[in-house]
Amino acid sequence: MTRLDALLAGLARERSTGALRLGRNGTIFLSDGRVTYMEYAQTPNAERLLTARGRMTEAVLRGFRADGGCERLLAEGAVTPGELQYAVLAVVLDAAFFLLPISGTRPKFRPGEQHWLGGQWFFDVPELVRECERRRAHLAEIWPYADVDALPVRPVAWLPGHGVTLSRVQWEVIIGADHKSTPLELANQIGRSGYSVLLAVRRLAAAGLLDPPEADHAAPAVKRPEPTGTDEEPRAGQLPRRARHPYARPPHDPEAPAQPVGPPTTGDPTDLALLMRLKKALEELP
Repeated sequence: MTRLDALLAGLARERSTGALRLGRNGTIFLSDGRVTYMEYAQTPNAERLLTARGRMTEAVLRGFRADGGCERLLAEGAVTPGELQYAVLAVVLDAAFFLLPISGTRPKFRPGEQHWLGGQWFFDVPELVRECERRRAHLAEIWPYADVDALPVRPVAWLPGHGVTLSRVQWEVIIGADHKSTPLELANQIGRSGYSVLLAVRRLAAAGLLDPPEADHAAPAVKRPEPTGTDEEPRAGQLPRRARHPYARPPHDPEAPAQPVGPPTTGDPTDLALLMRLKKALEELP
């Protein structure tokens, strides 16, 4: 267990209720020793996910937060229980993915403090750890070079083939990319979970749709694939061949990982497990 895992396990044994603040990194909320909500500072929170799809404005959401809280939000039908549950689940899984590996912080526990959207669903820490491990393995299967997770997203100027098929999130990433924003910055801009944007970016890299990192920004410890093509003089009647950049991985490459096919929380653990399986299936849409 990491230090944070051990700390959470101790709070669970003590059946603690309150907020575990991790400096500027984020906050973990617990009720009776169970995690009810988590936030990571660099990924969208539940409020951002709820407003990004145009269901309500930030001002309206602030009104619910100030008067009536989560109960009024659901009672007035501003969002459905499923929409709220899915938003909270996305934020919690994001936060677990990025917060649990962090070490060297000085957490401060504030007894009794609760998030206004917390207390509706509960998350088991070992299950969150296992889900984070699955997500890291899935990212590595899609594209094993983690440098793309932290560098600006830079779509290629020319397609590596005659056409491409993009998922909805990939399209939003391509449209939102300004060659300066990192995947997590894009996640905040477009109102998508951080992990869903990481998935989209890695798939874009695997499809050869991202320019390689600039030499002065590339992570030195990360091994990148060698270019497999070179510029050639065109023969008569042929167009020049464009060099395949280090991110290119053509569909016929036998070493390319197989792409998934098919269709990409309540207090009841069965319901939560079902929702997590559905979310996993949606994330694995090509």
